[in-house]
Amino acid sequence: MTKKQRALQVIERLKKEYPSAGCTLDYDQAWKLLVSVRLAAQCTDARVNVVVEGLYEKYPTVEALAEADVDEIEKIVRPCGLGRSKARDISGCMKMIRDEYEGKVPDDFDALMKLPGVGRKSANLIMGDVFGKPAIVTDTHCIRLVNRIGLVDGIKEPKKVEMALWKIIPPQEGSDFCHRLVFHGRDVCTARTKPYCEKCCLADICKKNGVS
Repeated sequence: MTKKQRALQVIERLKKEYPSAGCTLDYDQAWKLLVSVRLAAQCTDARVNVVVEGLYEKYPTVEALAEADVDEIEKIVRPCGLGRSKARDISGCMKMIRDEYEGKVPDDFDALMKLPGVGRKSANLIMGDVFGKPAIVTDTHCIRLVNRIGLVDGIKEPKKVEMALWKIIPPQEGSDFCHRLVFHGRDVCTARTKPYCEKCCLADICKKNGVS
């Protein structure tokens, strides 16, 4: 079985297993997803969803958050960890969106990458979830699972994993595929316990189980 053949089977099986899987960060505007994904670094999405409620209550627009004192932002986002650096990035990001993009999040990957605190993972998430464009989000679940399943071979660097997946994942499937990997990684192919292979929908095509 080639990697591409395996990838297509994995995509179809995960579609059946998690038909409505999507982003687990709450947002109703593109700039809010940018804020949330920065806060989600080394923090659970569930905690981020709680913390941002207080942040948006005090600063409900891009302009308000851009004008906010970094110390005030830090006080609110501190429960997410790395409060100072996250507050500084959020402030800089909102200022740049206000000043250079008329308050609107750019729909260009390279432009997103120039925003403070935005890396490839965040830019791909925005491109896929907000703008419906081809995207592959290589978070920890994605990297762990695609190595175990056999879609990549011993690659741990996020950008290298992303580049390898672009070769075998149909562009229109990438964003949803990565969301489904998150759900599967949390429920079945776990990191902190032994994977629950006995209830895995991919067990018979998974390289970890000796399937070549």
